[in-house]
Amino acid sequence: MNDNEIIALYWSRDERAISETDIKYGRFCKTIAVNILTVREDAEECVNDTYHKAWTVIPPQRPEQFRAWLGRVVRNISLNLWNRNHAQKRNQGMETLMSELEECVPSSVSVDNEIDDIELGHLISKWLRSIPDEERMFFIIRYWNGVPLKEIAEKYGIGADKLAQKMLRLRKSLRSALEKEGISL
Repeated sequence: MNDNEIIALYWSRDERAISETDIKYGRFCKTIAVNILTVREDAEECVNDTYHKAWTVIPPQRPEQFRAWLGRVVRNISLNLWNRNHAQKRNQGMETLMSELEECVPSSVSVDNEIDDIELGHLISKWLRSIPDEERMFFIIRYWNGVPLKEIAEKYGIGADKLAQKMLRLRKSLRSALEKEGISL
């Protein structure tokens, strides 16, 4: 079933919308959630919450890029759960990612003082469009989907050390691009 047909099911309030979403995008959503949380049960809860969110906001929303929309929703729900767990010191799933990015993306306090989140997003998107496709793909897989470096390296046939160096250069490049735009880090 294509995305427009699935969205039409949501609009007609047909409960098959959820099962069709799961058939087409369940693995995609679970992968994002597991990469963030590392606990399969928590990830499954986030995927179910994603389907519930889709049910409650479609209609009135009609996502044009349904896969990307679902990815964003499951990612946000998973990050919120990770933050709650992290605050309670129960889950360490995203520590490495967050520590890698803290050197090139300002903290939320700094963002509030320098630039709002939307503008920061635009600057990061602009930077992503300026780098080669392969590097953009690696950066998004690593920092948006939360896939471990070793897994990316194996999937794309690259040495893990080489990929780690590439990611370091990309983070430095992002930091430099943001600093050129006046973002203090």
